[in-house]
Amino acid sequence: MADLAERTRTCAPADFALLLAEPGPAQLIDVREPAEYAAEHLPAVQLMPLTQLPALSRQLDPQRPVYVLCRSGNRAKLAATQLQDLGFVDMVVVMGGIKACLAAGLPVVQKTGGVWALERQVRFAAGLLVMAGVALGTAVHPGWYGLSGVVGAGLAFAGLTDTCGMAMLLARMPWNQRAGVVCQPS
Repeated sequence: MADLAERTRTCAPADFALLLAEPGPAQLIDVREPAEYAAEHLPAVQLMPLTQLPALSRQLDPQRPVYVLCRSGNRAKLAATQLQDLGFVDMVVVMGGIKACLAAGLPVVQKTGGVWALERQVRFAAGLLVMAGVALGTAVHPGWYGLSGVVGAGLAFAGLTDTCGMAMLLARMPWNQRAGVVCQPS
């Protein structure tokens, strides 16, 4: 079996824009969470959250190209790996994700006042945990400094492996699941 690099291509937002303008046999999916999708998305792209991808992927044809989009590209790469493991033969990751599509002037539907992007939620939560560890370590007991150390180790691990346990946990939180966007396997 060919490795992921051989079976996964990438495309620039400008090339993706051409695909959006002339729909064809390609399948276009966004693997962000429902609240993120509701806040901003490309109209022709179907929501299939990474957390639900194995079940939702039954709606896709494994023999047709699948273009995968997320916020910046990291979750799209993870989704491509999952799809490969499920037998999909042609995955294309949109480089830079929805952020790059927005910068390239693609027709992104935006709703103001929505849920923060998952990346922003992680930064906020990590910052709060580090501050809490320092405050509790100073005011209550020095053992609380360990909380800051654990968060720092988690962030270093996330940087090294390009996976983030805190992001996976936050993606499952109720505020990231609501937004009037429903994904059901067929």
